[in-house]
Amino acid sequence: MYGADSAKFYHAQHTARGKDYRAEAETVVEQIHARLPGAASVLDVACGTGGHLPAFAELIGHTEGIDLSEPMLDIARTDLPHVPLHVGDMRSFDLGRTFDAVTCLFASIGYVSSRAELHETVRRLALHTNPTGVVVVEPWWFPETFIDRWVSSDVIEWEDTTVARATHTVREGDTSRMEVHYLQASPAGGVHYFTEVHRAMLFSREEYEEAFEQAGLRPEYVPEVQSRRGLFIGTRR
Repeated sequence: MYGADSAKFYHAQHTARGKDYRAEAETVVEQIHARLPGAASVLDVACGTGGHLPAFAELIGHTEGIDLSEPMLDIARTDLPHVPLHVGDMRSFDLGRTFDAVTCLFASIGYVSSRAELHETVRRLALHTNPTGVVVVEPWWFPETFIDRWVSSDVIEWEDTTVARATHTVREGDTSRMEVHYLQASPAGGVHYFTEVHRAMLFSREEYEEAFEQAGLRPEYVPEVQSRRGLFIGTRR
């Protein structure tokens, strides 16, 4: 989960690295409308700072978000004061209502720690979807597409702050472990160094499809979109 330090720069970092939230949201909405043309509400699970939410609100209508990280939601609330945002764990949340579409993007599903948690998370997504609705999940890498010992780095300038970020990602059994190092400098705060570790499960395509089926959904896999990881689309059977 992202802490207060990295949450401040999360959106700026990924935008600087070429992440196009608008284009990604448009791709997701196309997939939703292809299956439910009249979709008028959407819940984005693990919404982070809300990068996809403005486009969802424009292209679908009523939009809500939920995330486990309060620091991320604090930033989203500042940028999106009229969008309902909730604190909750994707493995156990219960908002007591349903939506035409429920999404879980940016490979957030990988943060579960077991197949059982994957199944429970997809079940939660399905429970919050209307009977004719659509579930959209962007997976983390499959075991055969993950690149072991991957290194990346970037430097961004955000307001009066410069942040250098370097990552090293390795495979550990059926998980990936990404170590992130930040060096942050600003006139008022000087230089600040901090690190984070992110672990994500390397589920197979078949394991995702099984989780969808167990949740009562018919799974479809759309390859190559969303950073080449693809999308899983689920509709009621």
